[in-house]
Amino acid sequence: MAWSPLGGPETFDAVEAGYVIAPADVALWGPAVDVAARSPGTVEAIVIAPEAEVAMHQVDRAVARAGRGLEGDRYFDERGTFSNVHGRGYDLTLIEAEVLDTLDLPSGRLTPEQARRNIVTRGIGLNALVGERFRVGDVECFAQRLCEPCAHLERLTAATGRPGTLRALIHKGGLRADVLNDGEIRVGDQIAPH
Repeated sequence: MAWSPLGGPETFDAVEAGYVIAPADVALWGPAVDVAARSPGTVEAIVIAPEAEVAMHQVDRAVARAGRGLEGDRYFDERGTFSNVHGRGYDLTLIEAEVLDTLDLPSGRLTPEQARRNIVTRGIGLNALVGERFRVGDVECFAQRLCEPCAHLERLTAATGRPGTLRALIHKGGLRADVLNDGEIRVGDQIAPH
């Protein structure tokens, strides 16, 4: 069960940074996820924002830099909400288009921009890539962990009329990955595990 400040007397002002804490037990992932993860997928959208909390926008291509992420994105220049959190998995975020297609929110679906992930994929199960190397076009990446939803995402999506993302995206929020080499990522590029 996920705590949602919108359902009680609390406000988001009381929450500086929140994370969903949930088991990441790979035994809970069904076989369909593992099969899909081993099949190549494609980049359906690339989404960036120059600053924290500003509207994201789609681009046709982006230059990826090892250890930094996508040029033009807030995390590349350490201007993202969580840029002060040191560690791995902040270069690139990915989410499955299939999740966005079927997301059950009271106010409708999320657009790729509202999901606030850099790469929207189609045809590959991202959860099963955790701890693995994979390629997006010519760019090699390492999947550090799931990109579980947080109170920050809930606040931003609720402000645009899409509340409920925190609960709806548990275990479906995509991946946090490291970029291991420089290269360009384009819409239509193949995504495949190593």
